[in-house]
Amino acid sequence: MKPRNRRIALIVAGLSALGIATALVLNAFQSNLVFFFTPSQVSAGEAPLERTFRVGGMVERGSLKRQRGELAVQFVITDTVKAIPVTYSGILPDLFSEGKGVVVQGRLDSAGLFRAEEVLAKHDENYMPPEAQHALDEVQKKPASRKP
Repeated sequence: MKPRNRRIALIVAGLSALGIATALVLNAFQSNLVFFFTPSQVSAGEAPLERTFRVGGMVERGSLKRQRGELAVQFVITDTVKAIPVTYSGILPDLFSEGKGVVVQGRLDSAGLFRAEEVLAKHDENYMPPEAQHALDEVQKKPASRKP
């Protein structure tokens, strides 16, 4: 093989390897990417169906229902404008309670029920995840005429 052809072959092989590596990195990044939505955004259809994402807001008072003898719980998350039902099977964090801030990660099914795989509760009296606090502030800034 001539030196010129060998050089071209090496360049093509190097670019191919770089392209494959880039594709693998982007694929791994995309599969681990989890977006955050508010209950209003989920209700408006902005959240993807059957794909993992996070929802943050407040646990609506009086909405927590536990299955007797099981780890399954149902509750409602609200951003004071819209609310979405959540189901979770597992041990809830110690700080989880009604009226407190929470972020849940999971999937939205076609019936509009959010099936949580993970529940994160705030860790002190004044803390709320920045995304959740910003989202709640934005929703509360909107005109009152949009409230149901």
